[in-house]
Amino acid sequence: MNSAALPLSVLGKASSINVRKVLWLCAELDLPISHEAWGSGERDTQVPEFLALNPNAMVPVIRDGEFVLWESNTICRYLALRQGRFDLLPADPQGRARVEQWMDWQATELNNSWRYAFMSLVRQSPAHADPQQLAAGIANWHRHMQMLDAQLQRSGGPFVLGDSFTLADIVLGLSTHRWMMAPLPAEQRPALPAVQAFYEILSQRPGFLAHGRNGMP
Repeated sequence: MNSAALPLSVLGKASSINVRKVLWLCAELDLPISHEAWGSGERDTQVPEFLALNPNAMVPVIRDGEFVLWESNTICRYLALRQGRFDLLPADPQGRARVEQWMDWQATELNNSWRYAFMSLVRQSPAHADPQQLAAGIANWHRHMQMLDAQLQRSGGPFVLGDSFTLADIVLGLSTHRWMMAPLPAEQRPALPAVQAFYEILSQRPGFLAHGRNGMP
């Protein structure tokens, strides 16, 4: 069988927030896929077979025929363009830059803000048990979510860039779910009405319910 005729393969455990971005997008695109749960159980990403696909030993990875790609936000951009979905990633330079700005902010600033608190409170990592670092991590996470709330208010909502659902909403929707699900101290959690409204409107999308708001943080 011609490899180009094979379904797109998505490699990575479904508990990974970055894998779930890709799975949710594939649902939005109604794109048939083959999902392989690397990174869990016996499917070790450190083995030569996987390292040949991604030397970082990280998920997700996709295989589209002979084409292999890693980095979750890059995969999302590729798939949107592959399917001609310029509603998700605009063709005009400024529209595309706005979407990519918030995607890149999610991958760098927002994701880094929650790392210590998430590893401590959710993963219960012994290496992330310092009370002062945890308090600082929680405060930093909240500060970044307040930035998202402010952007949703500026855009007029309901989505990150206004009326239109884009790739920015997929990547930030997964991060919002993580913040909502994390067992953060209630007295420290700020009220973010625009983020709450964003979360609820995303919850009307079957792909988000399947791969975002599905019980996993």
